[in-house]
Amino acid sequence: MKKYIVLTVICLVALISFKGTYNKAEPPRRLEILFLGHTATHHESGKLAEIVQQSFFKDGINITYTTNPDDLNDSTLSRYDGLMLYANYDSISKSQEKALLQFVKSGKGFIPVHCASYCFRNSDEVVKVIGGQFSSHDTGTFKMVIVDKKHPIMKGVEPFTTWDETYVHTKINKNIHVLTERLEGDHHEPYSWTNTYGKGRVFYTAYGHDERTWKQPGFLKLLENGVIWAVGKKAERNLDKLKKPNPAYTAADIPNYEKRDPAPKLQAPLSPAESQLLTQIPVGFKMQLFASEPDIEKPIAMAWDERGRLWILETIDYPNTVRETTGEGNDRIKICEDTNGDGKADKFTIFADKLNIPTSIVFARGGVIIAQAPDFLFLKDTNGDDKADVREKLISGWGKSDTHAGPSNLKYGLDNKIWGTVGYSGFDGSVGGQKFNFSQAVYRFTPDGKKLEHLGSTSNNTWGLGFSENFDVFVSTANNSHSDYLGIPLPYLQRLAMPGMESVKKIEGHYGMHVVTKNLRQVDVFNGFTAAAGHNLYTARNFPKEYWNRIGFVNEPTGRVIHRAILEPDGAGFKEKDGWNFLASADEWMAPVQSEVGPDGAVWVSDWYNFIIQHNPTPKGFENGKGNAYINPLRDRTHGRIYRIVYDGAKPSPITKLDKNKPEELLAGLKSDNMFWRITAQRLIVEGGYKQMAPQLFDLIRNKTVDAIGINAPAIHALWTLNGLGLLNGSNAEALAVAEEALTHPAAGVRKAALQVLPLTTRSMAAIQKAGLLNDTNLNTRLAAFLTIADMPASKEMGVFLLAAQKVPQNANDYWLSRAIPIAMATHVKGYGDKTKAANLAGIDSANTSRANVDQTVKLAVVQNAMKYDLKTFTVKAGSMVEVVFSNPDFMQHNLLILQKGSMDKVGAAADKLAQDPKGIDQNYVPKMPEVLFSTKLINPQETYKLKFRVPADAGDYPFICSFPGHWRIMNGIMKVVK
Repeated sequence: MKKYIVLTVICLVALISFKGTYNKAEPPRRLEILFLGHTATHHESGKLAEIVQQSFFKDGINITYTTNPDDLNDSTLSRYDGLMLYANYDSISKSQEKALLQFVKSGKGFIPVHCASYCFRNSDEVVKVIGGQFSSHDTGTFKMVIVDKKHPIMKGVEPFTTWDETYVHTKINKNIHVLTERLEGDHHEPYSWTNTYGKGRVFYTAYGHDERTWKQPGFLKLLENGVIWAVGKKAERNLDKLKKPNPAYTAADIPNYEKRDPAPKLQAPLSPAESQLLTQIPVGFKMQLFASEPDIEKPIAMAWDERGRLWILETIDYPNTVRETTGEGNDRIKICEDTNGDGKADKFTIFADKLNIPTSIVFARGGVIIAQAPDFLFLKDTNGDDKADVREKLISGWGKSDTHAGPSNLKYGLDNKIWGTVGYSGFDGSVGGQKFNFSQAVYRFTPDGKKLEHLGSTSNNTWGLGFSENFDVFVSTANNSHSDYLGIPLPYLQRLAMPGMESVKKIEGHYGMHVVTKNLRQVDVFNGFTAAAGHNLYTARNFPKEYWNRIGFVNEPTGRVIHRAILEPDGAGFKEKDGWNFLASADEWMAPVQSEVGPDGAVWVSDWYNFIIQHNPTPKGFENGKGNAYINPLRDRTHGRIYRIVYDGAKPSPITKLDKNKPEELLAGLKSDNMFWRITAQRLIVEGGYKQMAPQLFDLIRNKTVDAIGINAPAIHALWTLNGLGLLNGSNAEALAVAEEALTHPAAGVRKAALQVLPLTTRSMAAIQKAGLLNDTNLNTRLAAFLTIADMPASKEMGVFLLAAQKVPQNANDYWLSRAIPIAMATHVKGYGDKTKAANLAGIDSANTSRANVDQTVKLAVVQNAMKYDLKTFTVKAGSMVEVVFSNPDFMQHNLLILQKGSMDKVGAAADKLAQDPKGIDQNYVPKMPEVLFSTKLINPQETYKLKFRVPADAGDYPFICSFPGHWRIMNGIMKVVK
């Protein structure tokens, strides 16, 4: 008997233990739905996925969008509760079919919608699971007929009428359960139904050709109910247990640039835990809070030291508390440490205070350099107490007329220089005896601040900069240019008087953000990237391979998202593809301003956490502040969060800190698979002057292996480290030989680094040519070779080669190579440079300057920071010849379109549509339609353009607008034509 009692107790304990384990494994959580769409424009799946995403998100349903059918695999599907299919794929592979069927059979949900019933027709089993196959359709407006009102999917669904395609189905599975029908005369066509397959549930509806149905509240309710039913009772219970935040909203004086009706209300702030419940990250990742208020406030920028500690810039003064007296600010540098290893900061040390709107921080020379217009400051702790006791001005001249347009994104480059960006506040000053005056740009300077270079001109207010592991340079700007590539530094273009804007090329492949909330507040570029900030790539190996040196993180605080920019080679340059989001939030306070790979290989996010993001123009009823931002008491001063986004399968970093006094640790840092540790080790070796490490550096460079994506990153850093140590100036024969040998390395990035670090000598030029880099199969490396050759001593033989290279179709047809080769020719082809430069200058001078037969001149200008023309009307005589002198003193590009009478709304709508086309900028955002009578190109900041035209013969009011994305509604006027 005793034995049985013991056995019973053991069984009960085991049962309780199992139950506890089971409960622990099934916590309350959001549903995860994979939405498989396609890239076709017929049935615009991406646009419709956005509608679903925004409609379902606050109810606890995450939508992950993909257009890759290869995501139909066991590993990917296992992470989701359900699969929604809306696409036109004719066939399915055997492996995809097996994974899909097993997914459903195992108990997961399948939600095929509309055109999905014509997908995968080569699989009878998939057609059977869907429950039927599309056969034919007409179009029309019809009313839903409900067949089973009691089914859970039909709860709360009222019959609705919509225009849609009138599907007729064939191969209908006799086991389906019909929920709704479409009546056509006496015919009852099944239109929404359920099915089962193994343990899985299937919900299908034939509704949904376009937005006319997808925006129907009744359809969205039907679809959401269908999703929740399909995923099964267990997932539904977990969703029901989830405590969904329901923030309070109150009426407030909020700018309504978009003229929304009803006007936006003020959401109450949420705790970090609540905010995370309204935030989506990719499946398989975790979002972990590292620090938040009250320990930190308003973190505008962050960086890590060699000990792996996080340093943040806190700015309470931003945006309008601009102080004239140094040392009176409320802002500071704070060191945040996790001392007990639990993943959260528990020690906070103020390194420096009394700062005023610092905007960026970078480690250099044993201290930090911070951007604080009008100065760059160098701060250093000399006695080890983590308090700055050195504070020096490094460079002065940075504009402070607008606090969201100053310098930002300071980064230590592989070339051992400090890189950064600046917006339209610009720089006007002297460095090293050289005068500079530029704005909206990329630049770099030596860590001692004695030499500055203006490297590239951008089209707009610039807040983003990122390096690839091969030292490719990417930029993001505000206002519809979220992904750009810096291909040819500006000084090269200036040699031939080529347009400065050609240094940076817009490469983005799409317009829109993919937000999970409808409550956006944007100044312009509505639903697009109006505040793109940061362009850091994933440069570690803790995330899945698809991220490695390929995904750029672009923050958009007005959309509450971190965008995944997929960067792919495109000739000598790159193109960007839409990777949707890495993070998206419906918390209207969340405002990611920086996302970057940290020492642990995770992506760290600085959340500004502020309901008010917009800076200018100043809305009606508000006043402009000293920082050129409108004054609004709703601007928050106390919140701020730092998160880590960690991949579930990530291994702990083998390096947690580096000791600058231990060369063996620094060598290990150079070998790290995390670029943070490599660049940190490189910097410490160069700053320490460790020339004795040359043999170890040689070994790294001679290593001919490449990783899974064709990179040998340690060799790249070793080459730049040799360069930083001064060992490639000809003083060290072995170093020179090793670098020349690297010109034939199997990794294109190593070949590129080798030619960039070699001394500018005839010997190096011969080595580059012998290695074949001017014909390199990797066009990006070939581009670097031509630019390097442009800096070499003049050679007649090289000139002959370049003349021939210019005619090679692969070179002539490439955007970057077709510009780089003439630049090199200016050095090596006698007379070519002077002649070409003179011709380019003459072309610039003569363009749009003809004044022949002009009857009237009208001067029209942009009002700076106001998004307006300085004239609301001007009057001209019918049939006369008029020249409009259009000047743009503003910080962004503008154009001028003169339209046919009464056509402003029509042209404006066309401009909105054109703005969403990645190639719209090639048309200067000018719609090709007869209603556009006359137009200018996009006029860059500080430029003037003369538009000459014959005034129409008919009198009346002719609208004029700026068609830059989102501007025409505000930026318009009337040209009055009189007889």
